[in-house]
Amino acid sequence: MDSIRQPISRPDRPESYDGKRQHRLINEIMELLVTHHGGSLSEKVLDESIESLQKAINLAQEAHSQQVRKTGEPYFFHPLRVAHMAARHWMDFASVIAALLHDVVEDTATTLENVSDMFGMEIGLLVDGLTKVDDGLLSRNVLKEQTYRKQVLLAVRDIRVLCLKFWDRIDNLQTIQALDPQKQRLIAEETRTIYVPLARHLGMGRVATELDALSLSILYPNRAVHFEAAVNEMRKTHEAALGRIRSEVHNILEHYKIDALVKDRWRPFSIVAARATARGLPALYTLDILVDRSMDAYHALGLLHRLYPPIPGKLRDHLHVPSQFGYQALKTSVQAGEIRLRVEITTRKLSRFNESGVLAPGFEFRSSSFEDLMQSLIEGESAFDMESLRLASASIQVYTPQGDVRSLPEGSSALDFAFDIHEELGLHAVRVRINGKTRQLKARLMDGDQIEVETADSPTVLPKWLEWAVMPRARNSIRRYLRSKVKQPRSEKSKR
Repeated sequence: MDSIRQPISRPDRPESYDGKRQHRLINEIMELLVTHHGGSLSEKVLDESIESLQKAINLAQEAHSQQVRKTGEPYFFHPLRVAHMAARHWMDFASVIAALLHDVVEDTATTLENVSDMFGMEIGLLVDGLTKVDDGLLSRNVLKEQTYRKQVLLAVRDIRVLCLKFWDRIDNLQTIQALDPQKQRLIAEETRTIYVPLARHLGMGRVATELDALSLSILYPNRAVHFEAAVNEMRKTHEAALGRIRSEVHNILEHYKIDALVKDRWRPFSIVAARATARGLPALYTLDILVDRSMDAYHALGLLHRLYPPIPGKLRDHLHVPSQFGYQALKTSVQAGEIRLRVEITTRKLSRFNESGVLAPGFEFRSSSFEDLMQSLIEGESAFDMESLRLASASIQVYTPQGDVRSLPEGSSALDFAFDIHEELGLHAVRVRINGKTRQLKARLMDGDQIEVETADSPTVLPKWLEWAVMPRARNSIRRYLRSKVKQPRSEKSKR
């Protein structure tokens, strides 16, 4: 049983900047990469990847050897920690190597051409992407939300670059104390404005929460201190009772042969969380239960409710119908003796997705899906829609009446198909024929469907179409058209 929720990463203490600490991080990075990716690589490719990784470690260590961060630590520990976070979150060899080298072009004599020559074009492009984003950070004096937001989005062309920026930002926020207070606040505000929403868009809920909590701790330090004190006091007060509850839950699950991990999760700092401290344990604590299969999750829920009476009206089934932010779990509240507590039950696979989104194993995120998402964000049209992101993890193949193949996200509607063919076809669509049968535009498509779109002479767009479409291209076109109708002068409308 794991009783403490670990943060994504912990900053080093000054006395930890030694060879032993460095050696441990390097060994863990190697082990994580081989464990996560070794099975999918040939022996030759794996050996070459390990050799490139070691070469990157040596280059970064040598390039930063004379540099010290403002915290007093040797600079090499920063890229090493960023690489460690990348490896922990299932990123590939190229990403981890880019993490190790992400500051050498900007801060040392090593050029981008040197990196590309030594490690190949793929890693060179990743390092270049990270450097371009960093250049944008260094050049701004005042955080201008829309301009800077677009600057970051345009600079990021690879989902791996964006994820590496998350790890880089987390480590920077954790070691930011040596900077000028005004610069700290600017970086914190920038993080909440740009990187927290982007992490949420990629389904990386825990990463978004960590970035937000670290930023808010900088912006509201007194509240953060009081909140941490309140949580520590509550943890100390209920430590024995929570230990007993974890044991009882673990024992009943073990008795019924359900392999489960039972662990505590304490709410991270936020303004809302700080205001909720007066409501006690249920507002700040959740008991997490991770099982192997969905069937086990429902079985565990039944056993939990047999063990402790459930609180009426508190059960939420988001296991198969994700919550607003894409989180998939069974949520309930129970009365365990004198303690009322929240419990969430999910599978280990869904837990990885809940925490790491598109980086989680089994989540296939196509480059075209990422490009569509980033373009919709640049245009400012995309509302937060985790359902679309979840559906983008898998695709289907459908056919036009002429037999041409179109690849769409799983869960796409007939309306998405029409807009995927052409915007005008989507705007004029009225109904479709799927495999010869007349259906509404909101009908969901299945793999292998053949679709024929029936149109009207003039556009037939309705606001409810936004509920039917899941693809950013379709949703953006619908929004643009609806806005144009609202902005039309009355005289022009009356002529129609």
